[in-house]
Amino acid sequence: MPGLELPRNLVSRLVSPDADGEQRAWSAELPAIAEELAGRWSLRLGQPFQPGGQTAWVAPARSKAGDRLVLKLAWTHEEALHEAEGLRAWNGNGTVLLYASCTVGRATAMLLEACEPGTLLSERLPPAEQDAVLAGLLRRLWIEPPPDGPFRPLTVMCESWAAEFEQEYATAAGRGEGRLDPGLARAGIELFRMLPETADQDVLLSTDLHHGNVVAATREPWLAIDPTPYRGDPAFDPLQHMLNFPDRLAAGPGRFTDQMAGLLDLDRKRLRHWLFARCVQESAGKPWLRPIASGLAP
Repeated sequence: MPGLELPRNLVSRLVSPDADGEQRAWSAELPAIAEELAGRWSLRLGQPFQPGGQTAWVAPARSKAGDRLVLKLAWTHEEALHEAEGLRAWNGNGTVLLYASCTVGRATAMLLEACEPGTLLSERLPPAEQDAVLAGLLRRLWIEPPPDGPFRPLTVMCESWAAEFEQEYATAAGRGEGRLDPGLARAGIELFRMLPETADQDVLLSTDLHHGNVVAATREPWLAIDPTPYRGDPAFDPLQHMLNFPDRLAAGPGRFTDQMAGLLDLDRKRLRHWLFARCVQESAGKPWLRPIASGLAP
């Protein structure tokens, strides 16, 4: 498959100055990997979904029997491990079904259920109804982690992101750039490190569920896709959804927090602390989060 088409978002990522050398090497392997798996799994592949994502090649496929499927070839990197294992643990309970998976070169290959019509949640429902759909899916995803599973504790992610924030914050100071108040930054990032350690629940987490990762399907009205599984505090899981609504956060972060906490039966104070800490952690690259962090500070 020498002329394998790439999704536009992936192309943009590969030509950017920030592209990882390993990711470029993975992209060069994609034609051979797709050809190998088409033969191994008896697939007829279509063109990739557009505009696609930045770390995977995903395309419709047909089995030898004519069944509609999806082939996903994901770049295997540290920040996105164990998607296949998570989908296997959930077994279609709120998520897309996984039929087969393997590792080929730098790619994690997954043969997935085709979700039709596949419309994104963000394109179908108003925000308040999206909240309810997300909450319903999250409640189903929060299962006990399999005892033999490979899932990393949430502390691993938070420690890595906290270290990145501290480096970015120090760099901004050296350049004389705008940044969050130092006391607020210190309090937020300390909380970001502490919260995973003080959770009284340990569940399997999606960590990246938002209205762009929920699609309309026929088996169920809505299914989650593209999880990044970790294990830990369920109060972390609604944050990415909330951050995807900057206008709602700016207009009333406390009201938004209460809404999601009520839908998910979470402690409102704990979710507010998580949102404050996450806004601090993201504030180095997203200045619009700084006033929100200030307003949420304990």
